[in-house]
Amino acid sequence: MILFAMRKRNKTFKLLIRLNYKKVKKMNKKDIKIAYFAGAMKKGLDGVTRVLYRLTDYLNENEIDSIFFSAIIPPKEEQPVPMYEVPSIAFPLYKDYKLALPGYAFFEKNMKEFKPDIIHINSPCSLGSAAVKYGNRHNIPVVATYHTHFASYAKYYNIGMLENFSRNYLKKLYNRCEQVYVPSKPILKELSELGLENLMYLPHGVDTKMFSPNHKSDLWKKELNIEGKVVLLYAGRLVWEKDLKTLAGTYKIISQKYPEAVFALAGDGPVKKDLEKLMPDALFLGYQSSENLARIYASSDIFVFPSTTETFGNVTLEAMASGIPPVCVREGGAYGMIKEGITGLIANPKDEADLALKLGLLIENEKLRKSIGLNGLTYAHKQSWDNIFDSLFSNYKKIINNYNIIHIKSAA
Repeated sequence: MILFAMRKRNKTFKLLIRLNYKKVKKMNKKDIKIAYFAGAMKKGLDGVTRVLYRLTDYLNENEIDSIFFSAIIPPKEEQPVPMYEVPSIAFPLYKDYKLALPGYAFFEKNMKEFKPDIIHINSPCSLGSAAVKYGNRHNIPVVATYHTHFASYAKYYNIGMLENFSRNYLKKLYNRCEQVYVPSKPILKELSELGLENLMYLPHGVDTKMFSPNHKSDLWKKELNIEGKVVLLYAGRLVWEKDLKTLAGTYKIISQKYPEAVFALAGDGPVKKDLEKLMPDALFLGYQSSENLARIYASSDIFVFPSTTETFGNVTLEAMASGIPPVCVREGGAYGMIKEGITGLIANPKDEADLALKLGLLIENEKLRKSIGLNGLTYAHKQSWDNIFDSLFSNYKKIINNYNIIHIKSAA
């Protein structure tokens, strides 16, 4: 009798697994319902939001059902997909960001009505942590993208003691996710060494229609009264964690040696006034829309990016897609897409002299600039957003499949 019951139970379990496999095999993009959680959804705020808004385009193009939760969202008429704002407080280190209040009570009702198949967090902040707890408690698989190297930020704000705490917190949080997508191989290696599990390399893409050499404008330099100058462009937020003190030191060296060179900074942030004092002859272009930034990239000559805290460095790939050679540093994620001397140059991190040396090679050699720019352009054209998001959704299906089987087995 006992043997008969065990056989019947095993047959039922096998049937459930077969049915589950059959269901997932037929599942396509339109069948998956995703709940996304992000620290901010203010369009154009930073590299993360630009990636997420490109994702919303993909979701709409493929008629995929999704909702977004964030502490900062645009007005309803500007939302490309349904978005919900969660209560938050001001972020003391940077006024453009907010910290969501802890817990999932603020989004639980919406989540129960939406019934997502999978949860995707895009920030390890309090909101991301709450989403992980909600998913674990309600048996919904949670995945994450490692967008921001928060632990490395601590030392830039004189709170270095929090660095180890941050790393331990991130390890605990991300190891509760079924998958963690990491956009660059250097950061993937670093996270693996720190003990993070379930890591998957999934790079970011670039819109090669938006960012293209075709947007080059001879009038741009004329408008800024820098005709005949070699423009060294930095694009990104003006914050110390982008290693802008290194940039300022490099500026001083280049200005003394190469009068034909001029620095231009596209972006805004809390340290702008400090940088204006450190780089008095540099051009501070302020915040730029994607359309204006595309023109600036293509009309510049060299891209310089000293940041050691990037997980990827979208701006580097955008510069490559615009046909200009990038110079990055050998720390963080930005240099991961560069082949030294082929698609860009790589300097030592936090080394003003070496960064100036690498920039000098390109300032002096227009032929080398064009050669590296062309190679970078070829590389950028291989980084299609559609292919990358297709890989993401293929992994979603795999995660949902495996998660369901595990829970069927647990229940059996």
